[in-house]
Amino acid sequence: MAKRDFVDHVDFVDPVDGVILVDPEILKRDKAFVQLSCTFRYGRDDMDVMGIAFRREIFMVTRQVYPPIQDKEKSTHSKMQSKLLHKLGNNAYPFFFEFPDNLPCSVALQPGPKDTGKHCAVEFEVKAFSAESRDAKVRKRSSVRLMIRKVQYAPEKSGVPPCVEISRDFVMSEQPLHLEASLDKETYYHGEPINVRVNITNNSNKNIKDVIVSVDQVANVVLYSNDSYVRAVALEESGDAVVAGASLKKVYTLTPLLICNKERRGIALDGKLKHQDTNLASSSIVKEGVLKEILGILVSYRVMVKLIVGGMMGSSEVGVELPILLMHPKPDLVRESELEEEMVFEDFKRSYLKGAADDEEEGNVSADDATS
Repeated sequence: MAKRDFVDHVDFVDPVDGVILVDPEILKRDKAFVQLSCTFRYGRDDMDVMGIAFRREIFMVTRQVYPPIQDKEKSTHSKMQSKLLHKLGNNAYPFFFEFPDNLPCSVALQPGPKDTGKHCAVEFEVKAFSAESRDAKVRKRSSVRLMIRKVQYAPEKSGVPPCVEISRDFVMSEQPLHLEASLDKETYYHGEPINVRVNITNNSNKNIKDVIVSVDQVANVVLYSNDSYVRAVALEESGDAVVAGASLKKVYTLTPLLICNKERRGIALDGKLKHQDTNLASSSIVKEGVLKEILGILVSYRVMVKLIVGGMMGSSEVGVELPILLMHPKPDLVRESELEEEMVFEDFKRSYLKGAADDEEEGNVSADDATS
């Protein structure tokens, strides 16, 4: 495969294409298939109870590649496939898949410091295997897997900078408390500081004891039900007080970073390949009309401004929220000629299969064992 990251442009998703190399003498009567799958894993493998696995196949499609059903020219969809076929010879065969509109992007929930094994995540995988039929039992030694990612990048055109205001009346107070909050823009890149402009006019008879500003991550986990998990990934409890009749204008700066949330279970992260570093999950942008069909994990962000207002019966809150997008910028396009020069072929490692039983069911082969 020429790449392992496939971009969701909202209107369409990059197709998954590549080439498999087969040895007809080894296959004999078996056929070769390629499978694209999206799995929502919501528990570790060792948590399986009574044979029920804590994972669900959100999407899966399998296609026969060898013997070919149609000639190679009709099955070849990109210049990179043509170049791979030319390099690998007559026993190489192309495959091609398209993503449906209703799939989430690659996202994982961060485990706790003492948690081990695989945890809640949306994962994509391309698997090639040989068998008598596509529904036959697949042996470990007859399959090879490659993890891929479905990703999104920040839109080229940002929306209107968020701005919100609210007035709150209190009993025994002739004038209201007025709060206004605004941002410089709607879309922010990972690692970029967020400046929150806060304007408070306190004409009430109440005293404001504190101003709290946060960036919240909202992860909607949609499977059998719709559960939302809200985590503050950047927080400032300023301690700023605004007495009755006074006002305050101030800019608060927050930078949501994974390094500040490393030990917190349940923070949504962008999916990763191998053991590479990752970051807080990017905002999910969903194509219009398909939101109700999507399963998996959808992520959004908001800036919250809360005022802690003192009173005789205890404190109360006055707050506003501003929705934002937190994403990576779209990378520069790499020309195919440059990609071809960087193309490296690696043999798939089979050392882990020594002594494996022929009739053993297919297992989870790490993406570390194969590279594009």
